[in-house]
Amino acid sequence: MASTSRGDALALPRVHCPDHPDAILVEDYRAGDMICPECGLVVGDRVIDVGSEWRTFSNEKALKDPSRVGDAQNPLLNGGDLTTMISKGTGAASFDEFGNSKYQNRRTMSSSDRAMLNAFKEISTMADRINLPRNIIDRTNNLFKQVYEQKSLKGRANDAIASACLYIACRQEGVPRTFKEICAVSRISKKEIGRCFKLILKALETSVDLITTGDFMSRFCSNLGLPKQVQMAATFIARKAVELDLVPGRSPISVAAAAIYMASQASAEKKTQKEIGDIAGVADVTIRQSYRLIYPRAAELFPPDFKFDTPVDKLPQL
Repeated sequence: MASTSRGDALALPRVHCPDHPDAILVEDYRAGDMICPECGLVVGDRVIDVGSEWRTFSNEKALKDPSRVGDAQNPLLNGGDLTTMISKGTGAASFDEFGNSKYQNRRTMSSSDRAMLNAFKEISTMADRINLPRNIIDRTNNLFKQVYEQKSLKGRANDAIASACLYIACRQEGVPRTFKEICAVSRISKKEIGRCFKLILKALETSVDLITTGDFMSRFCSNLGLPKQVQMAATFIARKAVELDLVPGRSPISVAAAAIYMASQASAEKKTQKEIGDIAGVADVTIRQSYRLIYPRAAELFPPDFKFDTPVDKLPQL
């Protein structure tokens, strides 16, 4: 008997005994039955065995895994990637008298599937390098598939499209990365990723939320090893500077870097412009320009409960 929880209509059905719903069913692998241990009722039959389709003997452990079931189904590929590929024969029985292979693949992977598979591998590699979770990889793969099937970016390199899709997915999932961070894990220039980014948004008629200083603050401060108090102060400074319109036309990343520099200089955990620039991916001169804009009103930018190690009037003037 199968039932679905009321809280989630999309939940998978749960098989249980009608008389003993809390009993843990015992699976008989040989018969394919699910049996209630309390009353012996066969609750489910013909259960699919999801285990391995082979037996491994002690003398075969060092050899290649003899799997015959193929890869997991990939819904992003045409046909779900359920095709069977016959490997190249090695024994004499695999060839005829003329040396031709007796067993050949009736259907090989199409060029479009091969291109998408290579792009998915590249996306997974880039995401692993910057420790992105699986949900972002899945969203990136879906974005790439939509763009590839629309053929709206013909002539652009698939690696550039994949990099731009990863950038979009990060922003849509609320964990934005900078163009420089994406560029660092790919083989594509920042300019090319930016071009593909704009083209993809236009082609898919989608949008991304505007990035703010708060999107990067916790990650930058964590990478710099700054304490929580400095992080909170830098977040407060950046938000206040934007509210007072002290940094018109400056990018959120440069404002965040300048706020971190000001907060760290006022605390015991001082960081140089170069250290912050290396983490934030901005030049020292960019940090200085943003810092000069907010320095004249520094006394208004710090939170009231901030404990100064260096007074405001002693902060660097640059």
